[in-house]
Amino acid sequence: MIYAAFIIFFLYAVACLWLCAQWIRIPQRPSDSIPVPNDFKLSVIIPVRNEERNIGVLLNDLQQQTLDKRHIEVVVVNDASSDATEAIVRAFEEGQFFDLKLISLNDVAVKSPKKRAITAALKVASGQLIVTTDGDCRVGAKWLETIVQTYLQTNAKFISGPVTFLDEKNSFDIFQTIEFASLIGTGACLLEAGHPTMCNGANLAYQRAAFDEVGGYEGVDQIASGDDEFLLQKIHQRYPGSAYFLKNEAAIVRTQPQENWRAFYRQRIRWAGKWAVNRRPATMIVAVFVFVVNALTIVLVAKALGEEMRNFGMNTILILKFLPEFLFLGLIISFLKKRILVWYIPLVQLFYPFYVLFFGLAAQQKEYEWKGRRLR
Repeated sequence: MIYAAFIIFFLYAVACLWLCAQWIRIPQRPSDSIPVPNDFKLSVIIPVRNEERNIGVLLNDLQQQTLDKRHIEVVVVNDASSDATEAIVRAFEEGQFFDLKLISLNDVAVKSPKKRAITAALKVASGQLIVTTDGDCRVGAKWLETIVQTYLQTNAKFISGPVTFLDEKNSFDIFQTIEFASLIGTGACLLEAGHPTMCNGANLAYQRAAFDEVGGYEGVDQIASGDDEFLLQKIHQRYPGSAYFLKNEAAIVRTQPQENWRAFYRQRIRWAGKWAVNRRPATMIVAVFVFVVNALTIVLVAKALGEEMRNFGMNTILILKFLPEFLFLGLIISFLKKRILVWYIPLVQLFYPFYVLFFGLAAQQKEYEWKGRRLR
């Protein structure tokens, strides 16, 4: 077992160092600024459900965009909110600060509410570039300009942007930020390497023509989650090499962390639902490998504490797992402007193997609750 563990952790260390090198190689985009064609238009699609605390702030952010307003169309899809979300959006719509459309959906049972909302928005959207985000997000003033310039310079079919959380208030928020950074960073590196596995719907852009060409959500529309990753993979398969990660601090979208462990659990089960049905080899290999490494970490720590393999076991874990992992997370956390959290990484690393083991097993659960709905 000792030699097998050494090989596994050695491979994990190599993988983490490869991620570090791959992240450093990803260029900052856009490289320069070019004129935006007069007839160019993008559509920002925002599905919302009970976001009265956040949607007004996001719409204010969109009013502050440096991209000329004549290029911007915003489509808000109110998915049967029971609070003041719709009234807040209508107030902005009447203000006519930019081209804003509101769509209201009935509260009916569907397999994938978010895909339904985005599909409804696409029926009225007129932009050649579609940008998606969530109602609880904050965006910087250059967010759309950075996306558009990257699109024009690369002719990208799909652009995945960075996402992090708003200011952390407690240790739970810190854990979420660091854990989420690992997903964002890994997804970015694998995407740029030509093996897309992860992205986040809070910060995506894709060519409308490419969406239509791959049939949109056809084939995955019965899966509750995955409006982001399944679309990325479909577009990548149809247009290899046309998907990019937007490595630019101006493109960072900030969203709300989950307020408690129960909400966090529901979110992760929802995400695990799409990974469970994803049969792409790259995705499955990454998921199984990470699970095995972290499960083995727990076993070795237990043996080390029992003085069965204190020297070799603990040193192997510390050097081959934690150090390369720390280096990679430090790079991503620093890029996300969370440098102060770098020194919290070791604490998260100690807890992370138990987290992976728990959710790896909990992912077998088929049903979960999300925003007051039972989904599966």
